[in-house]
Amino acid sequence: MSPKHLEDMYDAVIVGAGAAGLSAALGLLRSETVKEMKANGQEPKILVISKLQPLRSHTGSAEGGIAAALGNVEHDDWHWHYYDTVKGGDWLVDQDAAKLLAEYAPETVINLERQGVAFSRTADGHIAQRRFGGHTSEFGGEPVRRAAYAADRIGHQILHTLWQQCVANGIEFAEEWYVTDLVLNEEHTRVAGVVAFDTHTGKTHAVSAHNVLFGTGGAGRLFHTTSNSWDLTGDGMALALAAGLQLEDCEFVQFHPTGLAHTGILLSEASRAEGGVLRNADGEAFMEKYAPGHADLAARDVVSRSIMAEIDAGRGIADPKDPEGPKDCVWLDLTGIDPEHMEQTLPQVVETIRKYANIDPTRDYVPVKPTAHYTMGGIPVTTNGEVYRWQNGERRVVEGLYAAGECSCVSVHGANRLGGNSLLDACLFGTRSGSSIAARIAQAESSGEAEAADAALEETVETARAARQSELDMLLAGNADDAADDNPYQLMAELGSTMERAAAVRCDAQSLAAAIETIDNDLAPRAQALAAHDKAATFNQEITAIWEVRHLITLAQAVLAASDARHESRGSLKRTDFPDRDDEHFLAHSMTDAAHEVSWQPVHIVDMPPKKREY
Repeated sequence: MSPKHLEDMYDAVIVGAGAAGLSAALGLLRSETVKEMKANGQEPKILVISKLQPLRSHTGSAEGGIAAALGNVEHDDWHWHYYDTVKGGDWLVDQDAAKLLAEYAPETVINLERQGVAFSRTADGHIAQRRFGGHTSEFGGEPVRRAAYAADRIGHQILHTLWQQCVANGIEFAEEWYVTDLVLNEEHTRVAGVVAFDTHTGKTHAVSAHNVLFGTGGAGRLFHTTSNSWDLTGDGMALALAAGLQLEDCEFVQFHPTGLAHTGILLSEASRAEGGVLRNADGEAFMEKYAPGHADLAARDVVSRSIMAEIDAGRGIADPKDPEGPKDCVWLDLTGIDPEHMEQTLPQVVETIRKYANIDPTRDYVPVKPTAHYTMGGIPVTTNGEVYRWQNGERRVVEGLYAAGECSCVSVHGANRLGGNSLLDACLFGTRSGSSIAARIAQAESSGEAEAADAALEETVETARAARQSELDMLLAGNADDAADDNPYQLMAELGSTMERAAAVRCDAQSLAAAIETIDNDLAPRAQALAAHDKAATFNQEITAIWEVRHLITLAQAVLAASDARHESRGSLKRTDFPDRDDEHFLAHSMTDAAHEVSWQPVHIVDMPPKKREY
């Protein structure tokens, strides 16, 4: 749907309609501040803009669970969850943020249940929980059942529930609108709004707002092999760079250990939590030697690197669909799981394997390889969701600008995210951001001076819209026949292959330099030269694809620059030329700008000094 009309100035515009964006909208509306405003006859003007119909948001693909120390199946403690999160992130986690994540996780999950999320149940009716990699009892002891789940479709349940609650609360959506610009004031200290392209009408719109929140998701399409849907092109992060902001820790990209052969489709960690075992070409269950005591349920970066170590040692297997191809996979053995139990607890995993690999997982081994899954870094934010710049050794907040979910970096994941913490991050910090926006709306001045400032901001957004419209006209008028064989989809494929060679699971200075040269001298110029083959602006997917590939290239350049600047191995970043963690020089967040300049922000250490990370 599209808004019947746009307001001159919105109190809040939320970009993205996954778990983070929808949680922010609900957190805003349900805050005591907004309730008081409504009681006094004041109705805040809120708009949610989504490049997709909201129920197609990538949150819906999350499978395994959402982490919370509920203790429904066995004793648990949020302090253990806090420790596991810090350790899992290889001590690059801001501990004040991780403490909030763990402490308020049970409340977050219970609130989701009360809103309608249909969790799987224990025999006595409580929310069921399963083991997930890196989650332990007693500060690194035995694995603990902490992931609350709904079979293997928890993301689907959460997304539909949050969307239904938003609809019930009358939230206005602009669906299939693509945000092309984040607009700040001339001093870059305050948000002014966004420019959005309505794919249905082909029109660009200036959307002015006192507050803007980005919940635009990750950037898995940077890599050829990815579990991410086609739309995860890093738009929010690229727009932040284009607006003169920074990205925090963007070099840390998590590869999930079990992507289905060369499709990249995710086979949930739940498959190993329920008893699945990774095996090499010799049939050996190899994870115990890499992570004694945790084996297949070690943290994801550990398992992914272990798989690559087996492949590098010549113990990999070829995808059965390409038996003469490279031996760059290992086996996932699910045959030890009772078939009836497998069908009940892993229905999506079973369906995916049967449909896309033509394999019966109850009888046969399944070929898997690590697949790009999650961006730990992103737009830097405070624990209230406020976007900031790191300048001269301090955080300088951009007034009215917020971010939440995978496009943001709060930083609760550090160098590696634990399974189950992403949905928790999106829902918990999305809600906190919404409450923070509500407080700012209530404090907004309504004086003539404020109205004059609004007029200036509206003019700034309109100027940005006019510039984007001019660029759109050039895309439509350009002669695509000059490069008839070039198109954004081809460029995305080449970028994915380039990034795969340079930075998938492991990298070094040589691989990074080669990728930077390819992107700077070949892919980036070609992306700028693209023009649309069809000259109609309406329903022209190639237009948004051109913007998307440009965003991916912008983001790839930042990721490679930050990876090159970090001369150590930590979490998901494995530098083969710097194989050890270096706390003396790099216990710090990288802050990368559009010029690829990298500065360093100290990690917030509260009560857990760094130590060796072992599983």
